[in-house]
Amino acid sequence: MCERYYINTELRILSRNIANYFITYGNRKKIDKMTGSGAWIISYIAENYGRDVFQRDLEREFDITRSTASKNVDLLVENGFIVREPVDYDARLKKLVLTEKARDVFKIMRNDRATLESRMLQGFSDEEKTQLRAFLKRLAANLEIREEI
Repeated sequence: MCERYYINTELRILSRNIANYFITYGNRKKIDKMTGSGAWIISYIAENYGRDVFQRDLEREFDITRSTASKNVDLLVENGFIVREPVDYDARLKKLVLTEKARDVFKIMRNDRATLESRMLQGFSDEEKTQLRAFLKRLAANLEIREEI
């Protein structure tokens, strides 16, 4: 019998295993009302500390629509993880700022993510890790929607 191999199936399984890992081993109970998307947004804002982050930055970074970004930001504001603050150089813009609650959550998430990363990459050489990252970036780039001319 011919065995079919689909990389997208393997990636789906990996994605599910990552989610299950955080549910099982992570500090999920300490992170009240946090969605997966919210966790990525908080991480992005925290890792860009020192520069203003706006909703449009989230749209670009995560390749999401304006409405998806808006819904996620609204939920994070509602749950007390971020606030929108005006900037003095453009009255139309509101930067996204983490609250103390979000900074505390980020510390927990950063530790969980480092533990997961270490566990996932057990037995990989530095060269294999570099190759894996390059392969994953190529997979993502191959799926980018490009306007045909």
